[in-house]
Amino acid sequence: MSLQELKEKLGIPYYEDEDILIYSGDCLHLLDKVDPASIPLTVTSPPYNIGKEYEKILKTDDYVTWSSEWISKIHRITSENGAFWLNLGYIPLDGKAKAIPLPYLIWQHVPFFLIQEVIWNYAAGVAGRLFFSPRNEKFLWYVKDSENYTFNLDDVRDPNVKYPNQKKNGKLKCNPLGKNPTDVWQIAKVTSGKNRSSKERTAHPAQFPIELVKRIILASSNTGDIVLDPFLGSGSTLEAAIRTGREAVGIDIEPQYLEIAIDRIKKVREQIILEKSQKSLFDELSPRENDYKLQAG
Repeated sequence: MSLQELKEKLGIPYYEDEDILIYSGDCLHLLDKVDPASIPLTVTSPPYNIGKEYEKILKTDDYVTWSSEWISKIHRITSENGAFWLNLGYIPLDGKAKAIPLPYLIWQHVPFFLIQEVIWNYAAGVAGRLFFSPRNEKFLWYVKDSENYTFNLDDVRDPNVKYPNQKKNGKLKCNPLGKNPTDVWQIAKVTSGKNRSSKERTAHPAQFPIELVKRIILASSNTGDIVLDPFLGSGSTLEAAIRTGREAVGIDIEPQYLEIAIDRIKKVREQIILEKSQKSLFDELSPRENDYKLQAG
């Protein structure tokens, strides 16, 4: 399915540009309009049910039911070789847990096949006094078909290899492109606060770092694919899609976050134009510099 065909199904977007569609509304209703098996990749982080400004607290059973409903809709529209990356946090559970991982509660309600749990490890966070300071979140990597799914390992290899030239029987032990980044990703969190706020920080209270989403998109989709985020938030998924040569669709129910995402996309477009202009200027000057060196020599 092309982006234009998807637009015809979903209707007039809240915002669009050359390869981005943004919709205002409840994803539970909008996802029903999408054709089955048409979306190669969904990357998202839904509300955690912990009382953030953008969510209404539900009873735990109701939250699980709601999660089951929207995830089933994602499964219906995911292409046969497609993937679904889900980020979920922790919630307190009366009489059971101070902080139970939400994946434990929805485990039996997910129709996808789980390939792996990826741990996102970061340095910044709250300090614990009667417990260890939490420094990770989970990403669940699901696919529709366990025998047929996109995985571009070479696109996300870690070039930081300690002994890149080490050989065994005359052959390099490590891939020249780098090592497998493993299932623990150490990527800086998007921080806030005076003198410590990340450059990519927006007004959204729960924001993905671009490096994190880019790795997911590069690994689990191909150039030109459509990437969906049904809980768009600050628009990190859309920015990562633009920077990796994908198309993208975002949905959010909160207008203020849609505006944050739109402003972010516009700035990304301006930055890319500037970067291309600078590169073009550099390419134009380089031959002249070489000619000058030859004449000077």
